[in-house]
Amino acid sequence: MTADSWDLVIVGAGPAGATAALGALAHRPDARVLLLDRERFPRDKSCGDGIAPHVLDVLGPLGAAGVVDGWEPLQHLELSRGDHAVRGRMARPVWVIPREVFDARLVDQAVAAGAELRHHRVRQVRTDDSVVLLDEEIRARVVVAADGARSAVRSALGGDRSGRQALAIRGYAPTPADRAGRQVIRYGEGEVQPSYAWAFDRGDGLSNVGYGELLGDGRPPSRRWLLDQLEQLIPGTVEHGERWRGHHLPLSGWGWRREQPDGPVLYAGDAAGLVNPMTGEGIYYAVATGALAGRTAVTCPDDEPANAGARYRAAVRGVLDQHLRHTSLAARLTRAPEVVEAGITGAVRDQRTFDDLVELGLGDGLLTPRLVVSLGGALLRNRIMPTKGS
Repeated sequence: MTADSWDLVIVGAGPAGATAALGALAHRPDARVLLLDRERFPRDKSCGDGIAPHVLDVLGPLGAAGVVDGWEPLQHLELSRGDHAVRGRMARPVWVIPREVFDARLVDQAVAAGAELRHHRVRQVRTDDSVVLLDEEIRARVVVAADGARSAVRSALGGDRSGRQALAIRGYAPTPADRAGRQVIRYGEGEVQPSYAWAFDRGDGLSNVGYGELLGDGRPPSRRWLLDQLEQLIPGTVEHGERWRGHHLPLSGWGWRREQPDGPVLYAGDAAGLVNPMTGEGIYYAVATGALAGRTAVTCPDDEPANAGARYRAAVRGVLDQHLRHTSLAARLTRAPEVVEAGITGAVRDQRTFDDLVELGLGDGLLTPRLVVSLGGALLRNRIMPTKGS
């Protein structure tokens, strides 16, 4: 193996990429793993900053559960649309950690495990049956593309996405006393659905605040429009907010498996188009697929790198397929405002329905029979006698 030849090269050192390195080295500590990123860490990233407990379910066995140390866990969630609202205690805590902190910690863990981190922007990718060549200088047996929604690797290989997308804007604002210790999600009441604003308390006096909506076929909404919608739903956040950044979200769908071709290039996280289409949550999907990609890359037989894509696709299907089908259906249903209101009403009446909604939106939950029955009953009640949640 030449000096710049690697068992695994990972393009993008965010949560998907860093976890891919951890997953690979957990299964083969002697593997030569190279992490490439066009930016230097720590660096900011536009995101809701929410770290669901499912993320630690993946990172814990890889020795990286300490990435949340020093940050206050949150137990309470508020969901509302107009007069319909529910406030409840989540079954498991979440964390809100700026990506410039969280991502840098994960990268440090990957480097400590044995990965090499290199500042490099990938522009060219070429494959054959035995090797992947990056920029005509870096040779890899297998490549994991973890370089985000606008993946340079995917673009170089002619694999542009055509699925649904959302657009969101994020900033940071002081946390008022009435929102301390909570994640708040307020759904919009305009023509564009689904849309919602959020305010997630970081526990250090600031909240991650933002607004996002599903993109249609017309012209994308402007920055001013996004901020105006946020201000309408959570007054005071725009006036006192700062560090505004916009970002596109490639939403998951039933056809996610078409995103992963056969061959030695594996797509993880946003590069695979894996973002919860109900909530826009993507960090759990990133670490889950990153861990699977890293493991697949170093456990695929030496003479079969061309089979890595098929092996990885099967591994992701086993972990996420049913969940992704359920969230895809749920996302379609929530385009109807009455379904959102029914979900909130059902959660007011039954803690287990509340828990099912949280699992579906933040983790790997399903449209359980209990949740479906609760939604149906709430739809009927809301149509007969509109009520206010509390």
